Amino acid sequence: MLGSLLLLAPLAGAAVIGSRQNSQHCPGYKATNVQEGSNSLEADLVLAGKPCNTYGSDLESLKLLVEYQTDERLHVMIYDADEQVYQVPESVLARPGSDGGSRENSELKFDYKAEPFSFTISKGDEVLFDTSASELIFQSQYLGLRTWLPKDPHIYGLGEHSDSLRLPTTNYTRTLWNRDSPGAPPDSNLYGSHPVYYDHRGDKGTHGVFLLNSNGMDVKLDRTGDDKQYLEYNTLGGVFDFYFFTGSTPKDVSAQYSEIVGLPAMQSYWTFGFHNCKYGYRDIYETAEVVYNYSKAGIPLETMWNDIDYMDRRRVFTNDPERYPLEKVRELVNYLHDHDQHYIVMVDPAVSASNNSAYKKGLNQDIFIKRENGTLYKGAVWPGATAFPDWFHPDIQKYWDGEFNDFFNPETGVDIDGLWIDMNEAANMCPYPCPNPEQYSKENDLPPKPPSVRASNPRPLPGFPSDFQPSSSKRGLGKREQGQKIGLPDRNLISPPYKIRNAAGGLSQKTIDTDLVHSGGYVEYDTHNMYGTMMGAVSRKSMLQRREDVRPLVITRSTFAGAGTQVGHWLGDNLSQWNRYRASIQQILSFGSLFQVPMVGADVCGFSGNTTEELCARWAALGSFYTFYRNHNDLGYRPQEFYHWPTVTESARKAIHTRYRLLDYIYTAFHHQTQTGEPFLQPLFYLYPEDKKTFSNDLQFFYGDAILVSPVTQKGSRSVKAYFPDDIFYDWHTGAPLRGNGTHTTIQNVNITEIPVHIRGGNVIPARTSGASTTIELRKKGFELIIAPGLDGTASGSLYLDDGDSIEQPKTSEIEFEYRDGELNIGGKFEFGGDAVVEVVTLLGEKSAKKGVHIELNKETTVKI
Repeated sequence: MLGSLLLLAPLAGAAVIGSRQNSQHCPGYKATNVQEGSNSLEADLVLAGKPCNTYGSDLESLKLLVEYQTDERLHVMIYDADEQVYQVPESVLARPGSDGGSRENSELKFDYKAEPFSFTISKGDEVLFDTSASELIFQSQYLGLRTWLPKDPHIYGLGEHSDSLRLPTTNYTRTLWNRDSPGAPPDSNLYGSHPVYYDHRGDKGTHGVFLLNSNGMDVKLDRTGDDKQYLEYNTLGGVFDFYFFTGSTPKDVSAQYSEIVGLPAMQSYWTFGFHNCKYGYRDIYETAEVVYNYSKAGIPLETMWNDIDYMDRRRVFTNDPERYPLEKVRELVNYLHDHDQHYIVMVDPAVSASNNSAYKKGLNQDIFIKRENGTLYKGAVWPGATAFPDWFHPDIQKYWDGEFNDFFNPETGVDIDGLWIDMNEAANMCPYPCPNPEQYSKENDLPPKPPSVRASNPRPLPGFPSDFQPSSSKRGLGKREQGQKIGLPDRNLISPPYKIRNAAGGLSQKTIDTDLVHSGGYVEYDTHNMYGTMMGAVSRKSMLQRREDVRPLVITRSTFAGAGTQVGHWLGDNLSQWNRYRASIQQILSFGSLFQVPMVGADVCGFSGNTTEELCARWAALGSFYTFYRNHNDLGYRPQEFYHWPTVTESARKAIHTRYRLLDYIYTAFHHQTQTGEPFLQPLFYLYPEDKKTFSNDLQFFYGDAILVSPVTQKGSRSVKAYFPDDIFYDWHTGAPLRGNGTHTTIQNVNITEIPVHIRGGNVIPARTSGASTTIELRKKGFELIIAPGLDGTASGSLYLDDGDSIEQPKTSEIEFEYRDGELNIGGKFEFGGDAVVEVVTLLGEKSAKKGVHIELNKETTVKI
């Protein structure tokens, strides 16, 4: 998070962008020495004319590698012949290898033109990618390639952004350069970089294109003067490392992408509960009071969080000895654990360059990033002058493990249940150039002055330990290795000739300098976009060495392709505004379905600015259908814990009740994504891929295959105009059927404490019979099977059961439900044990029927309904 004043900062440099006009007369390349095999093609590419050297020096000799890796995935790589140009290291993102693919059986076809070199990717008669739109440019600090697109295309992805789900296609630029982005504004680069797009063509199918490149880039969507549609890559370096993938449905294409970047990490059952945080809890007493107030209000709180307030002068791996003394923090954590609740705190990457243990040990182990001359680099973040860990360093894991073992030691330190990572783009508050971070910190009050110390809690908290009472009562498979692939020499790493549309201005503005050198010779210029994801991976391992068999929850702000294998993501420092409420829907869909980071959510009720009772009530309901559900807001703004307004309290109680009843459905579908890559959060077109009216809908979404969520999205409204495809749906609250016919239906009288939710016909939902105050209590509840027959009268569903926490599960149950002709058949694998029991079966329809039963979920069973 950054201070609120930054929200008003202009998008410096937004108009100073690169132009391809300078490269119109570049010669392109000629393909020679073409070698074709049954599943591959290789060729030399030589410069076809006089170099144009527009944004660096043209490389004269390139290599082309084409691999038919699977029947649905094609790999096309264009790289320098000497293999000196930087490539994303395998240690950061392992490459998928060939897995039985062949030219003969592939659904995708590669064709090329030798001179000037261009290539196409086709599926049947449909051309998916065609680079004849321009000459290929491969220079020392610029790569350029343009592909034709069909007219009025449906393009999704290229995150992170807060624009529409379906991307604009005229005069639109998506810049990928991770930055601290207060307010997460539209039409700008945000915290993460995911250079993948999905092209949905209705009945002609869907395909994805992933460019494995971590350099800064502009991806442009526009039309030529003669109205031809194109997509254009403009990158600051690296190589063209393309993966093309397709499937029979959009859901299949998402699954194909997971085979490239990896399957998402499974999360513990409790992580799907409700979380609460605020930047600005003045001390441990206020933190405890929030826990107490939630309990008093009857709002289930699963996890309490603390922002950087808990730190001593904002220094990582420290406790404020007066406001968050270790013994009292441990006492609160023990209280939470005794009540089956959880606790999480934040860790930033920047280490205070002052007299403290983490800094001294980092210097001794030599793990901080350095300048090219070998001197220590310093920036300025919350604690003042700081050093930054080098995640490429061979000893970085040992260093980070040591800090976690000391500070987060379950026996002697802060026994956290999960980890929150912020400021890991990496953020740097000192503008470039920053010759004196100490002086900058002093002039800008870093670290900020802490609040006054309170001797005790001002109000009694019944049930809490005596220390929290008032004083009166107190006491992959890699390809061949050849060149170094760490980057060409003699590049301008601070101000390259091509200027991407970075909203912060120059590449080094508000981040660490891009000419810094990492261990192994990598430079920040090339690896910047991976800094946050690499921190997440190291932090996940550090959490695992604390409790090696427990799934670690790590929530991070900055991400790169493949991050979901390690971490979840919150959408950063959003605003308490209706447009940010609406934007969060497409953002969770992008991360959950397109980028394979399914543990995702926005700060409910908004982070910066004063929320309103209406907005917070609506957001409490919408947020209950994120996968990561947390209320969080900024220092200096009105408190927004759900208990501050009667309507918000009621909305939150209802929302959490519904969420908890659905938690096993959520857990099952989330687990399915971690096994198959088929997404849990889905846009409407994922389930209705031929319905053109779904293609641009980013205000409704599917929560799994069975639940359609249609939130009210306008201030002051008590209705929502929802689209229902040609199918049968059932109201979650009443069970009433609604026959969709491919038109919009206005749902009236939607109370401020409610959210329209419908069950899609053809599904069986395993719901708990009631909610609970914690997820541990919830797991003791029985099940209600809700049968929602489809248009053909049948329905199916599934339930995954395990212990909810362990990485290695010795025994699990994977239960299948099938309803047909008045009978419900229960089958599958029954190994988990436990005492899961179905207590109610409900059949939805014109005359819904509810039946009390006692079905132990440990064997095959048939029930007549």
